Order: sequence, then C-alpha cells, then structure tokens
Amino acid sequence: MDWNNRTVVITGATTGIGKATKDLLRAGGAKVYCLDIVEASDDDAAYFIYCDVRIMQSVADAIHRVYEKEKKIDMLFANAGIHFLGSIEDTDEESLHNVIGVNVLGVFHSLKSVLPIMKKQQRGSIVLTGSDQCFIGKASSAAYGLTKGAIGQLTKSTAVEYAAYNIRVNCICPGSINTPFLDRVIDQFAAANQMNVQEVQSIFEKDQPLGRIGQPAEIAAAVAFLLSDESAFTTGSLLSVDGGYVAQ
Repeated sequence: MDWNNRTVVITGATTGIGKATKDLLRAGGAKVYCLDIVEASDDDAAYFIYCDVRIMQSVADAIHRVYEKEKKIDMLFANAGIHFLGSIEDTDEESLHNVIGVNVLGVFHSLKSVLPIMKKQQRGSIVLTGSDQCFIGKASSAAYGLTKGAIGQLTKSTAVEYAAYNIRVNCICPGSINTPFLDRVIDQFAAANQMNVQEVQSIFEKDQPLGRIGQPAEIAAAVAFLLSDESAFTTGSLLSVDGGYVAQ
C-alpha cells in the first residue's frame, strides 16, 4: 500500500509494537503522530504530542492538535497499554484503576475523540490493541485480562455501529512479543515464582507452537494490513498474531 498522504495517530508509540508500527508506516510515507507520555529519542518533535490516555481532555486536545494541523485523520492505532500481574486478592484498588484507566478508558477516550472526525470524513480505519487474553484466561492476570476482554467487545460493538460511516474497526491480538512490556512480565513472573529470567524466557518460548517469541515488526506488519485498504472488507475482526498459542 502507498502510505503517502495518510495521516495516522498512534498512542503508545515510543517503544515496542507502537514504535515498530510507527517506523513501518513512516518508512512508507505516512505522517504518523505519536501520542505518549514519554517522547522517543528518535521522534520528530513535530509529530510527538504529550498525551495521558487516562485523561479524556488530554486525548481530546491531542487529537484536536493533529486535526487542526492536517485537516483529517485517516487512521488510528490505539495501542497504549500497561500490564499488571496478580491474583484478584493481590490486586489493590489503585492498581486496578490504573490498568483499567490505561487499557480500557485510554482506548475509549481515543475512539471518542477520533470517531467524530472520521464520521465527518465518511471514512477511517482503526486498530485497537488486544491480546491473546481476548480469547483465553491466564492465572495471576485477572485485572489485565478483563481489560483485554473489554477491548475485544469494544472492537465489535464499535465496528457494527460505525460501519454505516465507512469506518472500520479491528483488533490486533498479540501473544508473547519481544518488547520491554514482555521483559517486565518475565521479570515479574520470575520474581513471583522464584525462578531466574532465563528459565522463564525458555518457558515462554516453548509455550508457543512456533517455538519462539514474536518480534514487534511482525505485529506491525499485521497492524498495517488491518489499517490499510488491503483489508477493506474486514471490520469487527480480532486477529491473533501469537505463534499459534490460542489455537492449542
């Protein structure tokens, strides 16, 4: 796909999957705006906007800045997210509110800010970041899992509601991907189970039918497909890119 003259907004584009997607689309000619609380060292200041997705006004202001400058927003990748490891009994109220605030409210705020623009344009493509936990449950992951289950449902309900406006909404569902996000999960898992990091890394790799951890660029390629016109008849879809994990 030719990405020239496309305006894309990505939340959480400083590291990992968000950064890989930003790099891929920019290499193809897109104008990609990074909405994050941390500016990447390689980001052009003109395309970085500080944004705390937990706060509705912060997201609305950021989206307004992009629209005022570009007069359109073609695509949104609502990717910002955090992880939390712990049982229900171990999850305190502050941690619960924080993971819901970023993973659910952050996506909702992004949709609420972008959809009126796309309705006016009568076109748009949106991808939300889900997880393999859109489909399955995992131990010590109740709070995180409930947020990703919510994203799966939000994908489908938004896709149905906005199809009449030629706005497509899909969800990318990564498994274990080699990102700082996964590094923190492995560190937490190792500490909680009194294991070393290398042991946990090996377990994660063996758990995948393809026998390895995925790479951010592999998820970025799938996101680009869902955002692009090449998937023009796809909406309300949850796409697993997880090395076969949820197929087991």
